[in-house]
Amino acid sequence: MISLKPSKGHLLIAEPSIIGDMSFNRSVVLLADHGDHGSIGFIMNKPLDFFLSDLVPEIETEFKIYNGGPVEQDNLYFIHKVPDLIPDSVEISGGIYWGGDFTVVSELIAQSKITPNEIRFFLGYSGWGSQQLNQELEANSWVIVENNYEKNIFGKSYDTFWKDKMIELGGDYVLWSNAPENPSYN
Repeated sequence: MISLKPSKGHLLIAEPSIIGDMSFNRSVVLLADHGDHGSIGFIMNKPLDFFLSDLVPEIETEFKIYNGGPVEQDNLYFIHKVPDLIPDSVEISGGIYWGGDFTVVSELIAQSKITPNEIRFFLGYSGWGSQQLNQELEANSWVIVENNYEKNIFGKSYDTFWKDKMIELGGDYVLWSNAPENPSYN
């Protein structure tokens, strides 16, 4: 059952039933774009084991890199909440922006004018072709919720984000909130 229609800025919460999917198991995805052409989003709670300085050596600071999704994982993407500092960014919703001038971002980081709480970097993105996301919603792979955190979403703990959303959804989801990530560990 689909309660909300997908829209820019909404969150996709992975249903517990997609346990075997390495990319999306226990994922919380921020939808950055949605339309007849398809959908694009970024997984908000899957940090990788390296930092921006590992990918861009001239940036000598430790901004964590997240797995944005299985598409184009050799490309770096970013979302942020400082459009007044980063030209050419596109608003997603609720004070969250996507992309912009990376040269300016590099300069802002070097000058300590932007913090990890204002920007998040991703390798890859989550993408769905036309109607693909709707088919996954009909198959009960995702629950759509409003992003009540708006631009404060960067402050959410990636360790407990999915679990917290399961508890908020209530009912049978609460049971899943305490289940081990791999059911064979039971």
